[in-house]
Amino acid sequence: MKTKQNLAYKFALISVFFWSTAATAFKITLTYLSPLELLFYSSLSSFFVLGAIVIYQKKSTEVIFHIKNRFSLVFILGAINPFIYYLALFKAYDMLPAQEAQAINYTWSLMFTYLGVIFLKQKLSKGDILAGLICYFGVLVIATKGNPFSLEFSNFYGVSLALFSTILWSTYWILNTKLKVDGIVGLFSNFFIGMVLISFYIIFKGGINLPNFQASLGAIYIGFFEMGITFVFWLKAVSLTSSLSKISNLIFLSPFLSLIFIYFFVGEKILLSTIVALFLIILGLTIQQKWK
Repeated sequence: MKTKQNLAYKFALISVFFWSTAATAFKITLTYLSPLELLFYSSLSSFFVLGAIVIYQKKSTEVIFHIKNRFSLVFILGAINPFIYYLALFKAYDMLPAQEAQAINYTWSLMFTYLGVIFLKQKLSKGDILAGLICYFGVLVIATKGNPFSLEFSNFYGVSLALFSTILWSTYWILNTKLKVDGIVGLFSNFFIGMVLISFYIIFKGGINLPNFQASLGAIYIGFFEMGITFVFWLKAVSLTSSLSKISNLIFLSPFLSLIFIYFFVGEKILLSTIVALFLIILGLTIQQKWK
């Protein structure tokens, strides 16, 4: 049992590490590609790596059965992730400093709770309300660069896109609760549908350019380690752990590691307002978790 739990920690920490590099990878690659181009090439990379895993695990038949029997729901899930969610997220990163976009993105689990009240008939606790007030005040601190009471937003549209992406991501996981399917099978099925939709959208928009070497490298990295294989590591950690709470708290390391990568590789000066806002967001999420 102890050996399994140690393995769970290792797989969880690998996932946290790669997710911590995502904001940096997004920002650097977006200097070479438009959000739509990054969406296409990173999703394509993830599609291939997930497809390879499906073939290796001999689950191709399960994928066909899953898509055929739950097509409507799989279509909606594929439209959300990777298509609409990552397009909104990449546009937010294109408009905002990486440190701001990544901090706002961590409020998705709180949004999941609020949407769960509507769609899953869950009850809202006092802890959820308190967490929301603290977290979204943190978002306000970010959006106003440390002057929350001025209500003067540095980039209202970018912040709105970042918040919209949290709604999409939460909706995606809520819809996933309606499916009882192997994690890899479900994820690859979504990317299969998503790639079809993304391809049609690109044709409608007039096509995209071939990426250069640096852009290709960034898109492949994002496809492999943000969209694809890291989820496999996390699912493995979940399957091995004796208690989900033992590994879920490790997620809170990610935003602070992310700031370190952003500072050294993107070259952004980390603002005091970002640090304060991030602490508020993490505090809110911690209160919500401990309350439950």
